[in-house]
Amino acid sequence: MRRFLTFIEKTGNALPHPAILFGILALITLVLSAVGSLLGWTGLHPATGEQVDVVNLLSREGIHRILLETVRNYTSFAPLGVVMVALLGIGIAESSGFIKAAINYLLVKTPAKFITFVVVFTGLISNAASDLGYVLVIPLAGAIFHSLGRHPIAGMSAAFAGVSGGFSANIFIATLDPMLAGISTEAAHIIDPNYEVLPTANYYFMAGSTFIIACVCTMVTVKWVEPRLGKYTGNVDREEIAQPTELEKKGLFRVGLVVLGWIILLLIGLMPEDGLLRGNDGGILSSPALRGFIALLFLSAASVGIVYGFTVGKFTKAEDVITAMNDNVKTIASYLVLVFFAAQFVAWFNWSNLGLLLAVNGAAVLKSAEIGLIPLLIMFVTFTAFLNLFMGSASAKWAIVGPVFVPIFMLLGYSPELAQAVYRVGDSVTNILTPMMSFFALIIVYYQKYDENAGIGTIIATMLPFSIALYISWTLLLMVWVLLELPLGPGSPLYYGV
Repeated sequence: MRRFLTFIEKTGNALPHPAILFGILALITLVLSAVGSLLGWTGLHPATGEQVDVVNLLSREGIHRILLETVRNYTSFAPLGVVMVALLGIGIAESSGFIKAAINYLLVKTPAKFITFVVVFTGLISNAASDLGYVLVIPLAGAIFHSLGRHPIAGMSAAFAGVSGGFSANIFIATLDPMLAGISTEAAHIIDPNYEVLPTANYYFMAGSTFIIACVCTMVTVKWVEPRLGKYTGNVDREEIAQPTELEKKGLFRVGLVVLGWIILLLIGLMPEDGLLRGNDGGILSSPALRGFIALLFLSAASVGIVYGFTVGKFTKAEDVITAMNDNVKTIASYLVLVFFAAQFVAWFNWSNLGLLLAVNGAAVLKSAEIGLIPLLIMFVTFTAFLNLFMGSASAKWAIVGPVFVPIFMLLGYSPELAQAVYRVGDSVTNILTPMMSFFALIIVYYQKYDENAGIGTIIATMLPFSIALYISWTLLLMVWVLLELPLGPGSPLYYGV
């Protein structure tokens, strides 16, 4: 196990920064486009019957296109705008203190017999607020378990499993949803230039997964992790859990009224046949409430944050709200740099036809092998879970493998939304095992508060049962979902071209 972990750590550390990695991949794409064009790499598009040839991007026309469209590649990259707008709204809610207060209230008010489930569930939904689960939910779970006479590391492990192992699952739309949907849209354009993957593409599946994962992780905690850890015998004093203040309760109550108001407005706009928020065809699935969900997310999150912030005194003037938005944008400066290189790689990969050719030939191999949908799902989940051990960023990995697997799925008759859902399962289940996960070192510090000898091996040994259980249960849920032909989200089919 030590040798395996050393191998993972060294391999992961040897990888360059994701931005540099995308830059390298973009340069490799240029070289391969020239080599492929020279060698006459070709394939036959199964949908149109047309011959697919590699386009040389180092030709006169290719170089001109690169120079002329570099800025457009960046500014039109689908994930960029949606992530920026979503973060502006969520940034207000987070800076106001609402999200922290809501999570704290949920945990301290839960009866002791339900605390394990609620800890995991809270970890899952905390993903809507970026990294809040790592800095708040996990240490708070340890303190709550300790105050109840249970092993604090068991509490932190349960929370860690929810926050990181179930990273994609949520009953809310989080910032990851529009980010991945944007990349999936770009990848789908390799086959169908008009295809659009909505931010709500996997909502039904991920919302349903939330409760399954919470139950699975609760069982693993109670039946395996706690018995293995035994009774806590350390000398760390039990902490006093902070109860919500009257002002915080007042703020949460007013937020509840705001949320109720939004729900009423949506129902009024969607339920009547001639409702204002219905689509031009009168349908709900074509509604701007779904297709423009990011704007709705911004408005609702901002209104919730503003009401709570002014109620508790976190905001005292309008400029404080703007400052909160400014501060949140600063946190994604590295993402803005990463997107520049990712956008060029995706565009060049698309222009060169390398992605299309790889998809065409890959789909032909899979068709001839008659692998079937279920084996394909298992193979893709396993591949992604393994890749996740070496590269942590969900969006960065999807920007690399999405342009390959999304077209393959489409050529086999399966939707980009399904490819994205399969990827998200594999991307989550090994987060809790890899030292490449950005918060892994912080988790070690949390563990060492209660056990000074805790290290990487302690985390791996504690979290491995969670990872195995998540891999099996979530993959099985995905298989059942597909076999029952349930929709993955609003207007998100399982099949393409049907």
